[in-house]
Amino acid sequence: MEIEEILGNRLRLKILKVLTQLRELNVSEIARRTGANYKTVVGHLKILEAVGLLQHKRFGRIHLYRLDEKSAKARAVKALLEAWENIERH
Repeated sequence: MEIEEILGNRLRLKILKVLTQLRELNVSEIARRTGANYKTVVGHLKILEAVGLLQHKRFGRIHLYRLDEKSAKARAVKALLEAWENIERH
């Protein structure tokens, strides 16, 4: 999947932004913070994980997602989002 397909989707970008800011969240919390419904968020999380941007842990029925710190792509996206936020603040 090309970068414009990943970053060109508003919800995927919101998910990445929330996870950059808060590090690790469960699906319900990601849905709440992005204003999207649970099933839609799950679909986008699966895409982001499949392209190597996210990783998740499972504790029973709870799935926690975070940026994959080992992934060069994830580190690049995190750096971009953090730089953008710093520019917006100034």
